[in-house]
Amino acid sequence: MNTTFSMAFNKMNDFSMRKYILTAFLTLSFAAGHLNEYTPDRWIETVSWEPRAFVYHGFLTDEECDYLVSQAEPHMSRSAVVDADSGGSKLDAIRTSYGTFLRRGRDNVVSSIEERIALWTKLPVENGEDIQVLRYQDGQKYDAHWDWFDGGSKHDFGPSGNRVATVLMYLSDVEEGGETSFPRGTWVDEAAQKQGSYSPCGSKGVSVRPKKGDALLFWDLDVGAKEGDKYSLHAGCPVLRGTKWSATKWIHVRRFGETHGEPECEDADENCPGWAEAGECEKNPAYMLEACKMSCNKC
Repeated sequence: MNTTFSMAFNKMNDFSMRKYILTAFLTLSFAAGHLNEYTPDRWIETVSWEPRAFVYHGFLTDEECDYLVSQAEPHMSRSAVVDADSGGSKLDAIRTSYGTFLRRGRDNVVSSIEERIALWTKLPVENGEDIQVLRYQDGQKYDAHWDWFDGGSKHDFGPSGNRVATVLMYLSDVEEGGETSFPRGTWVDEAAQKQGSYSPCGSKGVSVRPKKGDALLFWDLDVGAKEGDKYSLHAGCPVLRGTKWSATKWIHVRRFGETHGEPECEDADENCPGWAEAGECEKNPAYMLEACKMSCNKC
């Protein structure tokens, strides 16, 4: 940010205007440095400041969307949620989608997408979990939840720290429903941004409609990455018509899935052998490959 801009910016008394100006500056700066690919179809929209949420329109190409779907579709299984009591995974009626994981850096397409996410978020590729591809249809949904974990949960990521940001990529259009809803959120400019019709679920708070190729970034923690942002409570609204495909990248405060200089190959929980035997290494890799390295044969 140059000196002239900084002086003028700091003299502004209208806080809302300062946020608009800063967003415009950062958006244009990012676009200018993004391989000179910025076009009217590829732009970043600030959706909300509570939570801090942004949509990158045209983040993925149609070909990239179709490729992720093709790689995931043969391996789909019922999506699970994290059990706060045990730290493992479990099936729950709050989440009825089907999904699978694509390993970080598995091929050139996935690596290219992950590098693009890192460029946008300014968070290293190594801080990200594997991409989770999800399919929702026939009323399937994910009820309101947070992606960060509080201190009372046994889901401890250890040296990687909490989830700090979520990037949700839409791999298909949806005829009706399937919005990502922030029921506690506030629009930046509701009159200008909340256009058209929404499903009953999507009518609450701030909602983003799924559009093939778009990506939603929202921050799970506060600006100091210390506490969970209560406004980041979000839901995947029921799909009422059509099929919704999406891909999620959860990003941590620090490097994820590495030993962090600790040479010991060990499990962080005494239940790891039993979980691994039950297939949790494949069903819940985000947790298991970090906490149960020995039982999952990752070291």
